[in-house]
Amino acid sequence: MKVLVINSGSSSIKFQMINMETEDVLAKGLLERIGLEGSFLNYAKGADKKVIEVPIKNHEEGVNLIVKYLTDPVDGVIKDKKEIYAIGHRVVHAGEKFSGTVIITDEVVNALKECIPLAPLHNPPNIIGLEACAHILSGIPMAGTFDTAYHQTMPEKSYIYPIPYKYYKKYKIRRYGFHGTSHFYVAKRGAKLMEKKINDLKIITCHLGNGSSIAAIKYGKSIDTTMGFTPLEGLMMGTRCGDIDPAIPMFLMRNENMTHAEVDNILNKQSGVKGVSEVSSDMRDIEKAVENGDHQAMLALDIFTYRIKKYIGSYIAAMNGVDLIIFTAGIGERDKQVRKKVLIDMEFLGINFDNESNEATFGTFGVISTPESKVTVMVVPTNEELEIAQQTVAVIQKAKLRENNNNNNHG
Repeated sequence: MKVLVINSGSSSIKFQMINMETEDVLAKGLLERIGLEGSFLNYAKGADKKVIEVPIKNHEEGVNLIVKYLTDPVDGVIKDKKEIYAIGHRVVHAGEKFSGTVIITDEVVNALKECIPLAPLHNPPNIIGLEACAHILSGIPMAGTFDTAYHQTMPEKSYIYPIPYKYYKKYKIRRYGFHGTSHFYVAKRGAKLMEKKINDLKIITCHLGNGSSIAAIKYGKSIDTTMGFTPLEGLMMGTRCGDIDPAIPMFLMRNENMTHAEVDNILNKQSGVKGVSEVSSDMRDIEKAVENGDHQAMLALDIFTYRIKKYIGSYIAAMNGVDLIIFTAGIGERDKQVRKKVLIDMEFLGINFDNESNEATFGTFGVISTPESKVTVMVVPTNEELEIAQQTVAVIQKAKLRENNNNNNHG
């Protein structure tokens, strides 16, 4: 059983073909600069990698090119596109409409179009990708997995903002949260590695990358998360400011004569680690600058780790304890210094940090708490594509079973 996972951006398509029997990635790639000069496909089949430079006008041509290489006699991993059992799409925003993976129908696509005001940069290319696959790979069932869906279990006290309630009713302004697929995958994986059920644990998942968020997961359900109405809220990130006084944008507009678009650009693309350090948005560059005595780089690192520590503490309070803390994504999986700065001096909460294990863990699974620690701390590499593929198979098989039962009942 082979599942094609698609993540469609405004000028790119990221994909993986996964063998669900073994959970192995058969082929993967990234098609970039769709509709622009110099478009190219990075394609990998196992250890074999190649770059194909070819003009691609639109997403439909892009999907065609991807299918061409997946079915190529030499470079391909399937003989015919009919071997694809299903297509799983990553979609950013479903608002309050979906709380899990759903089979793509016209009604679902229309619902996603209604959510465009909530994700104007992400939902339109996601929809274009859906429609391109529906045309090129017609007849193959498709499902959508949403970044926001897992957080739909949050209680009202977590997601309603203290602004006039009429704006929630009119515009659905509320906390949605993102990275939901990653948070669920690593929480489920971490529980399994502890040989326990996710429904029996209180878990804090720290998805730390250029975009970062933390989730409080109580007995399998997300009860709070740091990102909010948009991915701008919460932790300090690579270029995003995270939590700030909401009066700051208005102050900048008045005193710098900025437009709302200029302020939006500053808060999303010029702030965070990059804005404070004035060095880079990349934590590797920051840590090199720290080694050279750069004060602003040190300050950026301190703010980044301090805010993670604060959120972990607040989520422990919100859940009345924690059993498992997980670090994942690019920084969470690979940056031992960030993990150390977050976890030291947390013994009073039952967190005993194991520096030796932390030093040895880079991009792989590892327990970085001591054996006597009351709270287990892990590094768990995320795999959003596999989670999307698993959820895609589950909803399609459930739908087929329901259809067979209906046919039998009417037979």
